[in-house]
Amino acid sequence: MKLATLRDKTRDGRLVIISRDNQSYIEASSIAKTMQDALDRWDEAKPQLDQLYQDISDGKIKGQAVVQENLAAPLPRAYEWIDGSAYINHVLLVRKARNAEPPKTLKTDPLIYQGGSGIFLGSKDPIYLENEEWGCDFESEIAVILGDTPQGTKKQDAGKYIRLLMIVNDVSLRNLIPVELEKGFGFFQSKPASAFGPFAVTPDELGDAWRDGRVHLPLVTHYNTKKFGDPNAGPEMFFGFNELIEHIAKTRSYTAGTILGSGTVSNEDRARGSSCLAEKRMIEIIDTGKALTPFMKSGDSIEIEMFDKAGRSIFGKISQKVTSTPELPRR
Repeated sequence: MKLATLRDKTRDGRLVIISRDNQSYIEASSIAKTMQDALDRWDEAKPQLDQLYQDISDGKIKGQAVVQENLAAPLPRAYEWIDGSAYINHVLLVRKARNAEPPKTLKTDPLIYQGGSGIFLGSKDPIYLENEEWGCDFESEIAVILGDTPQGTKKQDAGKYIRLLMIVNDVSLRNLIPVELEKGFGFFQSKPASAFGPFAVTPDELGDAWRDGRVHLPLVTHYNTKKFGDPNAGPEMFFGFNELIEHIAKTRSYTAGTILGSGTVSNEDRARGSSCLAEKRMIEIIDTGKALTPFMKSGDSIEIEMFDKAGRSIFGKISQKVTSTPELPRR
């Protein structure tokens, strides 16, 4: 099943069901008014949403044409946005980039931070960058939306709390990160609003590509219209979503609508490219002694998308441009 949020005059928009081919939608207000409403009543709402999804995908119901600009992030705001860094290759490269040692618990304890969740960007909303000296970077990631998840959840049980999956551009301001981390309190100003792909999908939509709490498909990034990377999100995700959920649930519970990110998708094979500029810059430093690729500036564009084995877009496309003009997210 594919779900999305149609923008309206409210903060949370209206829940819509997207056809399997991503071309049409129908409103789901008779079942759940918003994405959060559906998540809060998942056991009740999901069977009804599933039936409408089958009907619109099979052509039994005529929908309206999808206009991506009219869609907000699947959850325009969320109770929590928790992001991991589950790809060890990425951790090692970005730590080198800021002359920092990797943590001693790199392979035993996942890296996690909690970001801002009050405002999320839609898939075509611009990235507002006030100062190019801040070092703006994209980060192509996978995320899951959780249902109510109890404290003490173990990895073998974690999968049953995963409701939906999405793709993410977790924007980072790289040149602000070192000073913030030196304070010992973690990211804040260096992590502006993240953007999400237009469609949130249930795990069954991924077929056998979804296994062991990982998505075994390439995540494709184009930067300024040129292919930047297509690392496979599955095999080198050292901590899968099941392990990440066990980690975050050690000392507290989570409410339905919590979003958990994978961190930047990364492979050791350089031929697969990268999912962020920081990695490419670090490789350049290793190879040439200096970074050659600049960070993002006004006018630069980023596209992120994932395709199934038949070449069909699963989550729709994140397609953003950097702007120096302030603009509040539309609703």
